Amino acid sequence: GSMTAMTVFFPLDTARLRLQVDEKRKSKTTPAVLLEIIKEEGLLAPYRGWFPVISSLCCSNFVYFYTFNSLKALWVKGQHSTTGKDLVLGVVAGVVNVLLTTPLWVVNTRLKLQGAKFRNEDIVPTNYRGIIDAFHQIVRDEGVLALWNGTFPSLLLVFNPAIQFMFYEGFKRKLLKKQLQLTSLDAFVIGAIAKAVATTLTYPLQTVQSILRFGRHRLNPENRTLGSLRNVLYLLQQRVRRFGLMGLYKGLEAKLLQTVLTAALMFLVYEKLTAATFTVMGLKPSRRH
Repeated sequence: GSMTAMTVFFPLDTARLRLQVDEKRKSKTTPAVLLEIIKEEGLLAPYRGWFPVISSLCCSNFVYFYTFNSLKALWVKGQHSTTGKDLVLGVVAGVVNVLLTTPLWVVNTRLKLQGAKFRNEDIVPTNYRGIIDAFHQIVRDEGVLALWNGTFPSLLLVFNPAIQFMFYEGFKRKLLKKQLQLTSLDAFVIGAIAKAVATTLTYPLQTVQSILRFGRHRLNPENRTLGSLRNVLYLLQQRVRRFGLMGLYKGLEAKLLQTVLTAALMFLVYEKLTAATFTVMGLKPSRRH
């Protein structure tokens, strides 16, 4: 489901990344950025770097769910799990996932932006021949630790699902005061709203994460290695000083569109698969939710 959604809405992620990294780009809306990219770089340019991203997504999902379920099997041991335990396990699995897969995301960020027509003249272009060559050049020219650029903001972003869950539960409690139970549409709407709130709150960190992973700005020599708290604060301060508070939110429109449309697509696929399953089994789907 997540792979399908990522493929369908990949151009939105391309627009988001361009706006985050190339801060001097004047076009502010997602359609305008995508039209610029297609005009300057070709029709397939919005899908540049698709394979590395999909590969990283598969690895990341595998690491996360394997770690989560392994830890759950060790901790719960046949007992009923609780929401609190699931949240803790989710955070731990997220941390393990960040530490193991950040090199993949650093490489695919570089490959995704390779060949882009940047407005920022301070960006150093790359010339990688593929995933393996990108790993080799980064280690050779920048050192092994450069593969973990942006680790610190990535670790902080592990709490994004917890923030989303907190808002989801809050909205659900308010809604249940007015009605007996949630419908599928209710769950989708409050889930989308909670995700949008969590994304908006943490988006400045996502911007810093992208800049650190890309790591090709001449004027930011401090943006190396893991991206410490000092580096993160420095980047946030620089972005606000040069472009105002809204400079931290460049590309948010594309991110929110991608988030909401992805949720809608996955919800639609779920409903279609459920209906098809009931049809194959000769059962009638329940109208009650």
